[in-house]
Amino acid sequence: MNQQTHPTQNKRTLNDYLGLLARGFAMGSADVVPGVSGGTMAFILGIYEELIFSIRALARKDFWQALLKFQLKEAFEAINLYFLIAVGSGIVLAFLSLAKGLKWMLDHQPLLLWSFFFGLVVASVITVARRIKQWTLGLVLALAVAALGAFLLVGAIPAQTPDTALYIFLSGALASCAMILPGISGAFILLLLGKYQFALDAVNNRSLMGLLLLGAGAAIGLITFAQILSWVFRKYHDLTVAVLTGFMLGSLRKLWPWQEVVDFIVDSHGEKIPTVIHNYLPAMQINGHFNIEIITVLALAAVGFALVMLLDKLAMPRE
Repeated sequence: MNQQTHPTQNKRTLNDYLGLLARGFAMGSADVVPGVSGGTMAFILGIYEELIFSIRALARKDFWQALLKFQLKEAFEAINLYFLIAVGSGIVLAFLSLAKGLKWMLDHQPLLLWSFFFGLVVASVITVARRIKQWTLGLVLALAVAALGAFLLVGAIPAQTPDTALYIFLSGALASCAMILPGISGAFILLLLGKYQFALDAVNNRSLMGLLLLGAGAAIGLITFAQILSWVFRKYHDLTVAVLTGFMLGSLRKLWPWQEVVDFIVDSHGEKIPTVIHNYLPAMQINGHFNIEIITVLALAAVGFALVMLLDKLAMPRE
């Protein structure tokens, strides 16, 4: 896929842009939750490669030459501006509207939240893997290595870190790179870097300085990392998809519904951050009766699974 094949803004209708807004909202919703990747949502919704190439164009010569000559139409077309605005608006809207609700779910109903996202990511692994027409031994090995790497990463211990401007900026940059990698959650990277609570507070309290530092870091990280991703997509498309599929598969460790916090630390805000989490299998029966919790988890996972399969089916005609 190359830039010339992207749908331009004059070929899209209002309904198309509303659809892009909804896709951006889905990406933002996923990115707020540690362990769930907005890149996964972009992939299964059929806009991943267009998103990468559009972000990449922000650092390309064509865009800057047109911009410096005040050829705004050509500059906007070079970066697929209206596409980026529609998707970006959806992401921002999700951050602003869902941060409090998702934080409440993480604190009070984590089992329900992880169940839904577990089913969603399982289906994502299937739909993304189908983008490779012919699997080879090399691609399978790449998937396995990536899955192992993601499995170990999501089991890492969150760190206690400083609140300096430079560190917050770098945290935003690293998290934004993860946001566009399916299976690697930007929110989880922030958690590992000790800045997830800071980011949630910045959004919920409308902290201008915090949002500016994180946003500036995210913008630089996105544009820089998009250059690498767009290159590997062009040169090694199937290998890249295999690796990204492995990332998603390995990330299921973080999304397993039944988790027990064994140890935790208290950050500078007084928040308890789990450092050791064990996944376990629930008892089939409780007091002689079938464990209804299992049915609830399976039902929510099935809803997430079905939603992704439906979205993938709807996205196929567009692709």
